[in-house]
Amino acid sequence: MPHIFCIANQKGGVGKTTTTVNLAAGLAQIGQRVLIVDLDPQGNATMGSGVDKRTLTQTVYDVLLEDASIAEARASSPKGGYDVLGANRELAGAEIELVTLERRDRRLKTAIEAAAADYDFVLIDCPPSLSLLTLNGLTCAHGVIVPMQCEYFALEGLTDLVNTVKQVHANLNPELQLIGLLRVMFDPRITLQQQVSEQLKSHFGDKVFDAVIPRNVRLAEAPSYGVPGVVFDPSSKGAQAFVAFAEELVKRVAPNIKISKSKKKAEKAASSAA
Repeated sequence: MPHIFCIANQKGGVGKTTTTVNLAAGLAQIGQRVLIVDLDPQGNATMGSGVDKRTLTQTVYDVLLEDASIAEARASSPKGGYDVLGANRELAGAEIELVTLERRDRRLKTAIEAAAADYDFVLIDCPPSLSLLTLNGLTCAHGVIVPMQCEYFALEGLTDLVNTVKQVHANLNPELQLIGLLRVMFDPRITLQQQVSEQLKSHFGDKVFDAVIPRNVRLAEAPSYGVPGVVFDPSSKGAQAFVAFAEELVKRVAPNIKISKSKKKAEKAASSAA
């Protein structure tokens, strides 16, 4: 069974999609087989992976309605080295259609189980709301990775998300847990961000990842080219930080995985970003 993680935060604009796409590319660089599931009707993770959502004949919408399997609907990221179960505006109507269906909150879980042998990691890019789409992601996931900016309002949103994870854990998915908090768009020159970062480490301890993703222009530019930032400019600080994060995640959740000699270049980039 692959490691299944939701990239979630109920606050918008915190870098969920950037985290999903670049973590997938970083994991692919260290030899992992990765699938991105784009559960956001905007389809940004799809486009950011170099897959044109306008030309897709089958998407996650078809998978949720059980009209297609993941094997039939997935596409390959041309330069990312991972697969994408894409999304487009059709997905916005899926919630209405799912309401009357049986197992409406477990459709994605069933689909992923059927494709389990193909992947080491499944990353689910969730929309910034607690909807039936997000619920499908949380119900099938082993854990939640929370990208967040070190700002005051982000702390308030984090409280809501932690409560949501607890409720889903208690009622729908006993395997679900908070894997960790990833500090993104971090600027060490801003005193407030340093203070919030220290508060996070004080309150959540080892649930805060050591890797920190800096505010980086190259990461922001990459989606317009349909390429993950990790591939767009591997030498940038943002790209190196995401490779470091990918390696840290593997060590945390799958310590038995060894990085072969052929992956030393990615390993070197990760260590230099730490």
